[in-house]
Amino acid sequence: MSPSLSACFCLGLCLGQVIQAQMDPFPKPTLRAEPSSLVPQHTLVTLRCQGPPGVDLYRLEHLESRKYYERQAVLIIKAMTSDYAGQYRCSYQNGSRWSPPSETLTLVITGVYEKPMLSAQPGPAVSPGGDVTLQCKSKYSFDQYALCKKGGKGQKKQTEMWYQADFSIITVTAAHSGTYQCYSFSSSTPYLWSAPSDPLELVVRETTVTTHSVPTAAPSAVTEPSRKNIIISTQGTSIPTGVSHQYYTKGNLVRICLGAVILLLLAGILAEDWYSQKKSLQHQD
Repeated sequence: MSPSLSACFCLGLCLGQVIQAQMDPFPKPTLRAEPSSLVPQHTLVTLRCQGPPGVDLYRLEHLESRKYYERQAVLIIKAMTSDYAGQYRCSYQNGSRWSPPSETLTLVITGVYEKPMLSAQPGPAVSPGGDVTLQCKSKYSFDQYALCKKGGKGQKKQTEMWYQADFSIITVTAAHSGTYQCYSFSSSTPYLWSAPSDPLELVVRETTVTTHSVPTAAPSAVTEPSRKNIIISTQGTSIPTGVSHQYYTKGNLVRICLGAVILLLLAGILAEDWYSQKKSLQHQD
């Protein structure tokens, strides 16, 4: 290939990579609420949009009101009200191109209604493997309830009993231990929640096994055969002497056989080499 053709080929390859890079979509930004997406009314919350380094412009969108917050990656809400509740997403711009929007963030205002009551049935102390039901009750006819665990994710449940919801935990494990709170709200206003219930501490009790030490002197009521049974049970994991000796004998026999096979192979190799050398000398004569 001539130098001119090589240069044209390299130039075309570089241009193709540049065009492909421009056509590739930008990565999605991330949107988070600090300190939490559950915000008590009249308190401060910060929405933060995060994209790659060197972003030209950010845009934050409130989906319910169709309101845009341009040119800022951070939105500080100094006093949370129902006007700010709802779903948000953000995007960023580099040059003339916009990134895909972030995942939707739901911002909820709490404390709009009176708090419900949270209880555990049959009780807040549960053994591993047992079942427990966390029951959230309200004085008002809400059709939506949410149960939240401190440090975990919330779960919602719609109920036909308009004054309460039952959250069943089947086969409890130690991971279910923790502090729980519940909220009540209406499906017609899904971002306006009640105040949180009083915290409920769910305790998963560890199953304890009581061990008894063998007395140094057996009581008079214990017979001689009983003491023999105790001695056998404590030494039951050891291998009997006869069986151990049998294992050692078999092991030695296997080692001897392997050694003999290796010696035979070496002897065969030496014999073949000797025969080859002898045959070569005969041809020379």
